[in-house]
Amino acid sequence: MNSQSITLKRAAIAGAVVVALGGGAAIAGAAGGDDDDVREKPITGSALERAKSVALQHTGGGRVTATEAGDEEGAYEVEVTRADGSQVDVHLDRSFHPLDTKPDSEDD
Repeated sequence: MNSQSITLKRAAIAGAVVVALGGGAAIAGAAGGDDDDVREKPITGSALERAKSVALQHTGGGRVTATEAGDEEGAYEVEVTRADGSQVDVHLDRSFHPLDTKPDSEDD
C-alpha cells in the first residue's frame, strides 16, 4: 500500500468513528429525560432586568437567585429567595406577565 491509500483509509476510519460517536450522543440525548443534563439558558440583557423587576414585585420582594429563559412552564422563570430563606419560582409569559408562582424544589 502506498502512503496515499493509508491516509485515505485512516480518514475513512476517523470519519466512521465520528459518525458513530455523534449518533450515539444524539440517541443518548433523545432518550434521556433527566433535566440535570440540560443546560439552562439564563435570561440576559433588558429581558433580565424586566423579569427580575416583575418577579420581585409579584413576590413582594426578596432576592433573585437564578433565572431561565425558555422554561417549560413559561417564557421565563425567575427564582426568588425570600427573607425567610424559602424559594419560589415565578413563571412569566413572553410579555412578562406572571403565570404562576411555585415553591422551588429540586425534587420536582
